[in-house]
Amino acid sequence: MAPLLSLAGLLLIAVGLVGLLLPAVPGSPLIVLGIAAIAWADGFTRIGAGTLSVVALLGLLSWATDYVAGVLGARTMGASRWGVIGGVVGLFAGLPFGLPGLIVGPAIGAAALEYYKDPDARRAAKAGLGIFIGFVVGTAAKYAIAATMLGIAAWAYFSN
Repeated sequence: MAPLLSLAGLLLIAVGLVGLLLPAVPGSPLIVLGIAAIAWADGFTRIGAGTLSVVALLGLLSWATDYVAGVLGARTMGASRWGVIGGVVGLFAGLPFGLPGLIVGPAIGAAALEYYKDPDARRAAKAGLGIFIGFVVGTAAKYAIAATMLGIAAWAYFSN
């Protein structure tokens, strides 16, 4: 059973890494579950409760970053609530177009609803740019946190 748990843990981590980019897949929780499965496969002798607690806290931080980054990016560039809602709508509208849709969809959605609310093209473009910057910074932060989670788990696993 231990080899199957280890394999399941590695698969969960791999899907979690992809999920950090895709909004429909909970990337950080899957990475945490993957690390927990690997710890369980080893009877929690290498990766213990302390390490799992730190990894879980980092997972929560990564999850929160996902929600906060886009909103902060939009608000920093002067977007109203309409722009933020447009970013969310654009995100889901962009899903069928793959990675380009995930990146550009929120920016277009934010700009479109911001322009609908107040027909000022410059303000609408700034709102779209803010959502885009928030997405890029948030994604980079999530991957940095995931790398830290994996580094901590690897250190705990291989140092014992």
